[in-house]
Amino acid sequence: MGTPELPMPDGLVLRPFRGVRFAVEDPAKVTSPPYDLISDADVDALLDSHPNNVVRLILPRSPRDDSSANSPAPHRQQEPNQTPSTASHRPSADVEPASTQQQASAPPTPSGTGLETRYAKARDTLRAWLDSGVLVPDDVPALYVYEQSGPNVLQRGLIGDMGLADPGQRIILPHEDVMPGPITDRLALMSTTQANLEPIFLLYNGDNGTATRLVDEVASKRRPLVSAHTEDGLRHRLWAITDTSEINAINADLHDRQALIADGHHRYATYRVLQRQEHVTHRSAQPEQPTPTTARPEPPDLRQTPPSPPRTSTSEAHLSPPDTTPKPQSPTAVEAEPADVPKAHPFTGTATTPEAEQPATTSTARPDATSEAPSSSSDVEPAAQMPHPAIPSEPQPSSPSENLALDGKPPIPHVPIASQVSATSAATGVSGEAGSGRSSGDRSTPHPVVGPWDFGLALLVDSTAYPPNLQAIHRVIPGLPLAEAVAKARAAWRVQDFDDLAQGLAALKEAAEPAFLLAGEGGTHLLTNPDPVQLARAMPPDHSDRWNSLNTSVLTEFVLPKVWGMRDDEQAVRIVHHDTDAAVRLAIRTGGTAVLLRPLAVDDVLAVAAGGERVPRKSTSFGPKPRTGLVLRTFAID
Repeated sequence: MGTPELPMPDGLVLRPFRGVRFAVEDPAKVTSPPYDLISDADVDALLDSHPNNVVRLILPRSPRDDSSANSPAPHRQQEPNQTPSTASHRPSADVEPASTQQQASAPPTPSGTGLETRYAKARDTLRAWLDSGVLVPDDVPALYVYEQSGPNVLQRGLIGDMGLADPGQRIILPHEDVMPGPITDRLALMSTTQANLEPIFLLYNGDNGTATRLVDEVASKRRPLVSAHTEDGLRHRLWAITDTSEINAINADLHDRQALIADGHHRYATYRVLQRQEHVTHRSAQPEQPTPTTARPEPPDLRQTPPSPPRTSTSEAHLSPPDTTPKPQSPTAVEAEPADVPKAHPFTGTATTPEAEQPATTSTARPDATSEAPSSSSDVEPAAQMPHPAIPSEPQPSSPSENLALDGKPPIPHVPIASQVSATSAATGVSGEAGSGRSSGDRSTPHPVVGPWDFGLALLVDSTAYPPNLQAIHRVIPGLPLAEAVAKARAAWRVQDFDDLAQGLAALKEAAEPAFLLAGEGGTHLLTNPDPVQLARAMPPDHSDRWNSLNTSVLTEFVLPKVWGMRDDEQAVRIVHHDTDAAVRLAIRTGGTAVLLRPLAVDDVLAVAAGGERVPRKSTSFGPKPRTGLVLRTFAID
């Protein structure tokens, strides 16, 4: 289990970090939805709301893109008839890498160099905003309490540096398959900017523990750092917890719990690919070091780093960027190894024995597949200022002290700071032996040094205190005419025809699963009661009965390949979050068929994850999702 050269936490860990925040009059105007919910029209609306909107960092575009409303943003589907008044919060049509055209006219996949060029612009923008004071780092590391509230919405949680556990450890549980295209894209962004620009979203059973009580106390009694009202009607507030005793109490409460990835499977997989990449880079660049003492490390040698303008809000702790070579790698080993240590189900307490984690459990997600990636560079401010030392400009020679930039953190149980890792790895459970807690006495086998890439920005929410809202994700099959799709389905399904979409949706809501509503040009048709013999023959015997009963599993394993003779891949099948009308419009525009689904049951998702299985890609949409841009994390400032 695990990769021996990587440090691994022995429990659920949320480490404080020095958040980077926008210093603008209205923080709501510089925020955005998560990157995979932003359409091309959304990008325009967000940039219209504020020139420094965070979308310039997470989805940079070329000058041609900015001047043309017809050019799609990377990995997005342009949504027609969308107005600026709704664009900043309306789910977009296509969140998987895909062209707005059909597969036959899809643009060629850009090279890794193209990705580096695009995200070098994001890196330069990030550096410029730090230099100019648009972005300002907080003075001390903190865990951040984050609250979202509005009509029928209240969610509170903690934002921090999540220790990257191997999925086989059953500490952080993925529940959904991933595809290589989004991982390649996010890896290019994270490695080039050396930053986590938006948190992933995790749920855990806090059982009204210390962490949950403290979150509620902070939100109820303390003054927030940030309060922002976004156009979707939600209020977003942020508080900083900097007291060491409170941070330690939170981590003591979290340590033995499990977390489920609710949103951000591709980004979590990217965190772990980046972690491996950075450890390889730094291991090959550094001489073996003696075991450090408990004394503070010497400050980094800044002679090779251009000076930055004085910043009253920036301390010396962030002045040495970790050395990195921004070379996005193909995620050929996206995720990891099996484990045979059962852990309790995070919501039921039932012990399970995990299976090997795979990047995808079906034939539709092959980690060695050619990935779809954004093309062309982006339009950003010229990098005329002195390079900000927190953001790498070009790869710099590595020095041993550059890996010691994490000193000065409040002590967190089971996660050593970099200067202590060799001396304390056995006691903390972070070691060079896949988190076994064993410390080798062989000086020829160096312990892995903990770096900022051993953590990922995450929002952690207690699902017992704040139950999630789980919504459906629909599919669109461009180029498959609705009449043809329905005709083929009649050989295996009962088909009911409806005059309009509203009638069909009402019938879908009441139908027994599995059921699908097909819609597009010319009508609406409900599929129910599949032929049990054909269905049983199509579903994989190595999956659980619960997995095989999910509507997304039936769609992936039976309807798409057996009924329609196609694969569930990023080009053939497009993704639409929540919005049935948008799915139908996309189907009509592409001469295809919209497949509308009901949301999965939360209990089914949790049970599948606890059993070590993954639901098919894009099966779930948990909400409310964290707003991007309230707090950022850069590796050197962290």
